[in-house]
Amino acid sequence: MLKTRRTAAIWMSFIGGFFIPIIYVMYSTYKKESINSLIGSGMNIWRRHFGWNWENMAPFLLPAGIIMASSLITQMEYKNNTWKQLHTTPQSYTTVFLAKFSAILILTFQFFLFFNIGIILSGVISCLIVDGKMPEESIPVWYYLKENLKYFIACLPILAIQYLISLRFKNFLVSIGVGLIMLIGTLIAAPWQHVYTSPYSYPIIRLMPGREFPTGLSPHVMAILYFFLLMAISFLIYIRRKEKG
Repeated sequence: MLKTRRTAAIWMSFIGGFFIPIIYVMYSTYKKESINSLIGSGMNIWRRHFGWNWENMAPFLLPAGIIMASSLITQMEYKNNTWKQLHTTPQSYTTVFLAKFSAILILTFQFFLFFNIGIILSGVISCLIVDGKMPEESIPVWYYLKENLKYFIACLPILAIQYLISLRFKNFLVSIGVGLIMLIGTLIAAPWQHVYTSPYSYPIIRLMPGREFPTGLSPHVMAILYFFLLMAISFLIYIRRKEKG
């Protein structure tokens, strides 16, 4: 985590987390419509606001941010030629492998935190600017926590596959390029019945409630299984490589 301070990863999580909420504030100010205008729509205004933000974040921006952050954190050892120094420390390969991945998970959690703060602030600010008062309904905290957990689970396969690619290839552009190509391909193939076979598909599937898949399993269970499978493959490749960096 100390090493990440010298990378753009933290700034990416901060800027990425507030990007969509800032756009919402600008849009609502221009249209003179706050989230209070959603009252009477049959759903809590904060739920509608939450859904709008995630609909614009989940399909592309969230996976793209994970691709870049994962690559930055993993590849900084190649860039500084410090893998060999890292492996001379009295730490097992398992510890190094999990510690590096934990840093990626923490940055992803930070992004979720910033994004949710941005969602709440954008809702409040839009009401203060347009209506001159606070939102008229309370924030459904439990709903926010549950939905964020579901989106976080949907991100796990992307984190795992990008970690695998970044550990396998020394070139930073390879991990970024492969990730973005696979993500764009997944977006194009979204209507396909077997799109779940792509690790990049689960944030998109989250926006398709009620969609059935041939496996009979829920998307969240499939995402978790995919995550553990990819992490196991990544770990085996890592410990069996003769030249680790």
